[in-house]
Amino acid sequence: MAVEQPMQSSTIVDVLEKVLDKGVVIAGDIRVGIADVELLTIKIRLIVASVDKAKEIGMDWWETDPYLSSKATENNQALEEENKKLKERLDALESQMGTNRLNTTEKE
Repeated sequence: MAVEQPMQSSTIVDVLEKVLDKGVVIAGDIRVGIADVELLTIKIRLIVASVDKAKEIGMDWWETDPYLSSKATENNQALEEENKKLKERLDALESQMGTNRLNTTEKE
């Protein structure tokens, strides 16, 4: 009587689930040169992961890209408004410091 050994088979769905759960990084460089003179270097980096895994490792650039997210546009407008207010405060402080410096030199 033959003993059957269980074969472990992975379907494409199982492999994809593992890849998205853990993530895969593929990195490579392409260099073009003539006679030991490097003319062009292209660095290629590819990360395949689920959105949750990508956020977990700190990759969330698509949330701040205005071409990919409407929230990014709102966020950019808020940042521009905050930047405008900070510039106004800085200008006010600089003008006060300039006035104080003038008053200090006049008293001496």
